[in-house]
Amino acid sequence: MDIKNEQSLDQSILEVAERLFLEKGFAMTSTTEIAKEVGCNQALVHYYFRTKDNLFNVIFEQKFKLFFQGVFEMKNMGDLKFQDKLKHIIESHYNLLRKNPRMPALIINELSRRPDQISILKEKLHLLPEQIYAELNKDLQKEIELGNVRDVSLMDIFISIISLNIALFVMMPVVENVLQLNDVQKEFLLEHRKSENVQFILKSLRP
Repeated sequence: MDIKNEQSLDQSILEVAERLFLEKGFAMTSTTEIAKEVGCNQALVHYYFRTKDNLFNVIFEQKFKLFFQGVFEMKNMGDLKFQDKLKHIIESHYNLLRKNPRMPALIINELSRRPDQISILKEKLHLLPEQIYAELNKDLQKEIELGNVRDVSLMDIFISIISLNIALFVMMPVVENVLQLNDVQKEFLLEHRKSENVQFILKSLRP
């Protein structure tokens, strides 16, 4: 097998495994099924990733990092007011989840299955970029001193953002089934909730 094909197969295994893990979860996905979907034998899956756990960990770490990078999306925000920065962060994180709607459930299920993962991931992924966090916290403290924002910690704000943004995506399978939403109604609901989340967070910061 040449290098190009080897890299292509490696990536194909990751892509198929990611889709199956997101759709079915860790326990209900087998390397046999992954190999069948890719069009290779099971031995090749084990050759590249050794075990299902290793394969899952690669994907989970990527998704976990992506999930939190959305919270700290700070590009082109240097001159914005603190509230506008928060709006941008909330919307960027929400849009990321919208593109990866099964990601929150995967993360929640995995951390429930293996709570020790959080400390391992924190070391590997550097979840709180110190410079970005420090800059945002400085902006927050300034707003508090000016009386524009109530006395609240930046961590509490981030927890609120993450909690609100993931709620609908975790609940969406039930919501769609109970309300029998068509595609147009679903799109309206998703856009509406993004706007509501922004308004809720910003209003909650008022003194």
